[in-house]
Amino acid sequence: MKMTIEIDCTPVEARAFLGLPDVSALNDHLVKEMQNRMDANMAMLAPEELMKNWMAFGAGAQESFRKLMTAAAGAAVGGVTPKRD
Repeated sequence: MKMTIEIDCTPVEARAFLGLPDVSALNDHLVKEMQNRMDANMAMLAPEELMKNWMAFGAGAQESFRKLMTAAAGAAVGGVTPKRD
């Protein structure tokens, strides 16, 4: 014998029926915390801040970055790889 029971309820009603805890307050807190952290770190993604951080490493980092961009541009154009020093 096979029986099928279909229950029409919301997720909140299903959790309450199954005796699961209500975690909506915890979820709201976590989402708010993630938004606060994203807002706080958004300034670090600004191009001016990125360049300021990269420039702090000196000429060696600038040269490495130039080589990286040259290699990426060469690969995008047609697989041309620059000579290594």
